Amino acid sequence: MHLTPEQVERYDLDGYLVLPARVTPDEVAALRREVARLAPIQCPAIKREHNGMARSILRAHEADGDTASPAFHALARLPRLLGPAAQLLRDDSLYIYHSKINVKPALYGGIYSWHQDYGTWQRDGTPDSGITTAMVMLDDAQEIGGALYFVPGSHRAGGAAHLEDPQSHALNPLSVERAALLNILTAREPVPIVGPAGTVVFFHSQLVHSSGHNMSPRDRCQVYIVYNPVANRPRPVANPRPDFVCSRNTAPIAATDDGALLALSKDGGHGH
Repeated sequence: MHLTPEQVERYDLDGYLVLPARVTPDEVAALRREVARLAPIQCPAIKREHNGMARSILRAHEADGDTASPAFHALARLPRLLGPAAQLLRDDSLYIYHSKINVKPALYGGIYSWHQDYGTWQRDGTPDSGITTAMVMLDDAQEIGGALYFVPGSHRAGGAAHLEDPQSHALNPLSVERAALLNILTAREPVPIVGPAGTVVFFHSQLVHSSGHNMSPRDRCQVYIVYNPVANRPRPVANPRPDFVCSRNTAPIAATDDGALLALSKDGGHGH
């Protein structure tokens, strides 16, 4: 489950690393059933499109709360994900900053404008940008389906100014300031992150990225699990964001058995 030195070097250089077939088809099926179970729940940890469809399901990795899911709890702790996260961050004491299941409905899912995740997390009081996200594809990711775009190496330029841009009609409140963004996109060619369901992609918190509309006839679902060193947990700030986007549970997590999610898939993914 460990990454090679070449893979770690590639992540350090490009700011992201694509790992094909990291989650099995049976595991993907169990997770998709859980998304269908969670989506109708009415609670603050589920954000919705204007038509009421679930857009983001947050905090499914925890053992309690409205969106708690044993399947997503197991996913976040699989050695296949937790091990590489520890390698990339060079720290064995990690917790989950937050998790979210993003759904882009067919023909409807909106854009996320160009941004760095740390542009928001810094405002949470997080001291350092040494945070990594594991994105798990639960559907085949295609450009027409609103795929993520990364700007390779953009994390090495440091933090860019982020502003609220309501004119963009994007789903995220903050985006990279326009002049800085033009410089970033001129210097480096963005690349689409596509691949079959079960692909896992790790990316740095300062990597500039975005995604477009889902213009395909199929929904696009992806899971994001954010790993942060315990030593880098947010410091107190005025008006902190809710726990489901900036977790108060900063206890280090331990790897589960690598077959834990597969075992759950035999009973529908939610432990009953």
